[in-house]
Amino acid sequence: MTIDIGLARRVLQIEANAILGVAGSVDGAFERAVRLLLECRGRVILTGIGKSGIICQKIAATFRSTGTPAFFLHPAEAIHGDLGVLQSDDVIVALSYSGETEEILRLLETIKRLGARLIAISGDCTSTLGQASDVVISCRVSEEACPLNLVPTASTTAALALGDALAMTLLVAKGFKQEDFANIHPGGKLGKRLMRVEQLMTGGDHAPIVRTTTMMPDVIYEMSSKKLGMSCVVDENNVLMGIITDGDLRRHMMGATNLLSRAAADIMTRNPITIAPGTLAAEALNILERHKITSLVVVDGARTVQGVVHLHDLWRTELM
Repeated sequence: MTIDIGLARRVLQIEANAILGVAGSVDGAFERAVRLLLECRGRVILTGIGKSGIICQKIAATFRSTGTPAFFLHPAEAIHGDLGVLQSDDVIVALSYSGETEEILRLLETIKRLGARLIAISGDCTSTLGQASDVVISCRVSEEACPLNLVPTASTTAALALGDALAMTLLVAKGFKQEDFANIHPGGKLGKRLMRVEQLMTGGDHAPIVRTTTMMPDVIYEMSSKKLGMSCVVDENNVLMGIITDGDLRRHMMGATNLLSRAAADIMTRNPITIAPGTLAAEALNILERHKITSLVVVDGARTVQGVVHLHDLWRTELM
């Protein structure tokens, strides 16, 4: 049996050309579709059958992961009771390359009766589905990647790319930020990278904190017992005044000063780099690496110490 590697390359080229071809569909109709999605007060319901249905499920997942409530509705199940999920303030996105898929067309009456808005992604804008839609986006391709020009390949790839384009354009229009992404992706390595410092820091009684007037024997005991290689130094109002690190101790010992007879204020490094509790862990790691330090003091708006985030805390979350 001969394996035709050239055919594999041709499939990839055809599908790449299909995506480039539908870039021309990003026009006024596409903009109107994004506006309908942006103004949606209900859910975004995607529907399609067969391979188009699988593409719809992926597009729905992309919408959800970027803050837009979206669900997949199987058109065959819909006409057997699941139509009850549709509401008047929903936006339905229907995917049918021919625009004449019977199961999709049977949903039109209910969609129109409810007054929900309808976006079609179709290879034929003049089809029954296209004409019934509020907006139709063309996913027409010149050929399928299938050698028989039968199996949906290039057309489904183009539709998937258009779905991603809709989701990403909507993301920016909504002002969706990295912090928003973190809130809905708590699991997996990605979720760990998007954890906030307040979830990782050493806080409360476990954080090394001394007063400016604390004598150095007690400072050293605090640093040793809390095992972070440093201590925060605060005033009588618990406002951060500086930090003392293992490096500070070594430098003063080498300077032949009477270290143990001195107070924390005499030894501390003033104006240390700090970070807010809501900062993302990935950003904290970037700051540590950029400044070549191992700890950051976490402070609130009044510069009251909330805790300490150490490089080891980030190692434990597999950010490294």
